[in-house]
Amino acid sequence: MHPGSRTGINDRKHIVAREDNQDNPDGSRSAVPATGPRTPASFREELSTEANTVVDDSWAGSAPAQYGVAPRVRIGNSKWFNLLWLLPIGFVLLITAVAVAKGLRSVPAVAEFIREYPGRVVPPGAEARAGFPAWIGWQHFFNMLLLIPIIRAGLAILADHPRLYWTRHSTPGKEWFRMQTPVPADPLYTAKQDSITLPDGVGLPGRRHSIGLARWWHLGMDTLWLLNGLIFYLLIFTTGQWLRLVPTNWDVIPNALSMSIQYASLNWPADDSWVAYNSLQVMAYFITVFIAAPLAFITGLGMSPALSTKFRWISRVFSIQAARSLHFLVLVWFLLFIVMHVCLVVATEALRNFNYMYADRNSGDWYGFWIFAASLAIMIVIWVGVTPLTYRHPRMVQRIGFALIGPAQRLFEHLDSKPGRYTEKDISPYMWHNGKYPESTDYKTLLATGFADYRLRISGLVKNPVELDLAQLHDLTHHEQITQHFCIQGWSSVAKWGGVPMQTIIDLVQPDPEAKWVIFYSFAEGSDGGIYYDAQPIEQMSYHLTMLAYDMNNAPLTYGHGAPLRLRNEVQLGFKLVKWIKGIEFVKDFSHIGGGEGGYNNDHEFFGYRQSI
Repeated sequence: MHPGSRTGINDRKHIVAREDNQDNPDGSRSAVPATGPRTPASFREELSTEANTVVDDSWAGSAPAQYGVAPRVRIGNSKWFNLLWLLPIGFVLLITAVAVAKGLRSVPAVAEFIREYPGRVVPPGAEARAGFPAWIGWQHFFNMLLLIPIIRAGLAILADHPRLYWTRHSTPGKEWFRMQTPVPADPLYTAKQDSITLPDGVGLPGRRHSIGLARWWHLGMDTLWLLNGLIFYLLIFTTGQWLRLVPTNWDVIPNALSMSIQYASLNWPADDSWVAYNSLQVMAYFITVFIAAPLAFITGLGMSPALSTKFRWISRVFSIQAARSLHFLVLVWFLLFIVMHVCLVVATEALRNFNYMYADRNSGDWYGFWIFAASLAIMIVIWVGVTPLTYRHPRMVQRIGFALIGPAQRLFEHLDSKPGRYTEKDISPYMWHNGKYPESTDYKTLLATGFADYRLRISGLVKNPVELDLAQLHDLTHHEQITQHFCIQGWSSVAKWGGVPMQTIIDLVQPDPEAKWVIFYSFAEGSDGGIYYDAQPIEQMSYHLTMLAYDMNNAPLTYGHGAPLRLRNEVQLGFKLVKWIKGIEFVKDFSHIGGGEGGYNNDHEFFGYRQSI
């Protein structure tokens, strides 16, 4: 829905404007305190000025470890299958497959089929391109080196909202996969409470609700992995090595079936990968390189609020939850591929295979093994060392991660969008609560009186500082939009929001030219003390979908969802959309505010001040 005007911006007779401004130390201007509940001279007085530099036992409010349950998949409407049962079931199926394959090979028709299709199709010119160039060995090593933190950090991200859905609504009980118990009946149960702990050797990091650091590892290493992949694509197509990986003859299908029977029967043929892979390998490599890897990239972008809000024609069908679920299934494919790949490399002429991959030698000596052993030692050091490194130097991890992914985030932030994508039929039946609820006496007094004495104070580098009560906010230009909420933890929902466009606020207070950031202050405290706040780029305040919402789904905001006022900025993740707003300040920069990182979660939990992905 497009903005509709209840009262024009110029009708300001009820707005309290203060001319007798007070100067802040940085040269900004503050409004005179309003009457009613105690208002500090500056909301900055209520901020924690600490910025965490390590992850220790007191970090994030000393949140206790909370372990989930074995992974489960929903069967039907309410039955859940424990995936640990796949271990004994898989063992039984493997034994059965071996017995069946051995029996099939004694059948004359099957034996003739294997003779006709021995398991390999040699592409034209393969003999001339025999062997593995040195760059393939290096690419293989870098690929594995990068996948270690990518996979481990991905698991930590999943653990922060250990549920997967196929629809964008993220309704409890409707997930198809979970690693947590059912959601309790408590109406104020939060998504943060739902997060679980992983062992430090599994998650990166494993500590509960360490998603800020996990995302820097995951997204930062993703950029290097994608760069490595682009170089790989370029080299295989310019050197003709793509013929090793791409099926070029329909005979690859019966040959792959033949090879499956041969592998399952444990009677393996002599493998000559020096010239060409067998057909089963070709199909596995083709799926991994040309389907799974691009799908990992596409589904990753599908979880971006900025891209999903802008490219409505894609995200309406391909929702964030479908992207998240497919992203997980791609992870499962990679894990299965790695396990099978390593097992077969070791089980089928290991020394020769090591020479193929690491030394470009067609021999059975130990040369390639020692190179492999050295690379394995490096991988083990990386595996063991990244978690303590992250706990001791989280700011370094944050800085490097932002240096890698930051340019893309800045690019996506400039994607303004217009309303109109969703209708009321798309509104989610449930929207998760999140964050630490406000518990101050001032807030409880306002809540008990229906916010009769509430005043929104807008100050800082503006020509017209104001204080607005709820009636005055309602008198300003009214805007409604139905949009999707993207939480950094992974859940989403669609809601209808009603309130004031931030452009109206901009027009009202008239920021000075040097104002580049807008600080939103909350009644709620963060987990380490001090009120919650967040910095937003001033350019995004003029976006069509940036607003101060006081209504949700045609009713006033509830306590759990941010009453009396919350921010909506649809190109950012949910933790930046401050709830329970009590003040707004326009500033030149945020380095001197709070811990100086651009927001409470940035100061204390190493989130980023730019989070459009």
